[in-house]
Amino acid sequence: MSPAVPDPDRPVVPADAASPPHPGTDGPQDADAPPADGVAAGVPTRRALGRTAGTVGLLTLLGVPLGLLWAGLAPGIPVIKTAEGAVYAEAQPEQPIAADGWFSLLGLGFGVLVALGLWFLLRRNRGPLELFAGVLGSLGAAVVAWQLGRRIGLEEFQRLLVEAPTGRHFDKPADLRAGGIDQVLGVLPVPYGNLLLPAFAVAVTYTLLAGWSRWPSLRPEPDQVSWVPAGTTAPATAPEPPAPDAAEPPRG
Repeated sequence: MSPAVPDPDRPVVPADAASPPHPGTDGPQDADAPPADGVAAGVPTRRALGRTAGTVGLLTLLGVPLGLLWAGLAPGIPVIKTAEGAVYAEAQPEQPIAADGWFSLLGLGFGVLVALGLWFLLRRNRGPLELFAGVLGSLGAAVVAWQLGRRIGLEEFQRLLVEAPTGRHFDKPADLRAGGIDQVLGVLPVPYGNLLLPAFAVAVTYTLLAGWSRWPSLRPEPDQVSWVPAGTTAPATAPEPPAPDAAEPPRG
């Protein structure tokens, strides 16, 4: 059997020619190279997990200024020193409700700002890991803010409770009545109440931003994608048809 004769009208493609690039890239991709978002085959890489842990730690530290702000805005509770201890100076004080209200408002605002910051500042890492980091970090920030804010002025209050004469008026530092931490089975701490509001605000805001995103991957993608490899010349344009009044070429 004679060897096949190649078709002269069919272009010859070299065997080692590069395959078309993946959409949104500048060239062929290595199959063994890890993706840019740090997640391979649905499994987070060590780099992605480290970035998530760093985000959680940074957000938890932001609970320090949040607690200072809450302690400055929440009013103290007026009390009177008696022989049995301190009692409310008013029958139904409104200051504890105000302390819970300020903490709730600050927590909701903090959660919204955290979600916006994660979405716009870390847009290349948008996804479930970033949402998890925001929720967990905001929960840690709420606990830090509560424990720090309630301790500001607590030492002075305890000193006056021991040394002040009976009948002395002074203020008790703000604390939460609608939130705190329960012990499940006496071991596992579980926060409740308005301590959960910052994490709730992050989850809702981030989910809404993801629902309104115009990119399926949530990350910015190029609007136009070229499938022609770099260095490939564009095909020549077809000749224009002759004008209607042009002379026909001579026939053989």
